[in-house]
Amino acid sequence: MRRLRREAPGDELDLSPLIDVVFIPLIFFMVTTTFVRDAQVELERPSAKSATRASTKAVRITIDRGERILIDEVPVRPWMVQSRVREALAQEGGKGTVLVITDRRVRAQTLIEVVAQARLGGASDVGVVTDLEQG
Repeated sequence: MRRLRREAPGDELDLSPLIDVVFIPLIFFMVTTTFVRDAQVELERPSAKSATRASTKAVRITIDRGERILIDEVPVRPWMVQSRVREALAQEGGKGTVLVITDRRVRAQTLIEVVAQARLGGASDVGVVTDLEQG
């Protein structure tokens, strides 16, 4: 003979607290990972005694130790710098500043080529970021 089991009214399993416990850490990790922007490229900046504060609305070009060129964290070839700077400046109204963030071990030829391409792209001011740069 089979026994029928009657369920008491409080025997139901509520999964909503479990779902909350799973999604809160997920949301936490999604939010905190968006703040890690500059950690991708390791640089040792050159120093300068005449350094001034940089503009926050500048187009930033990064040259790392391996002489890879990145504009807004997107790798580009040296011949692409001019068009990418032109596009970035067009979004800001056509005139602007370009900051070249470089490692002190980068060859001068590479730095000069990037600065020249930025000027040809329409940048009114091109600066090199140093240790004392704060913006």
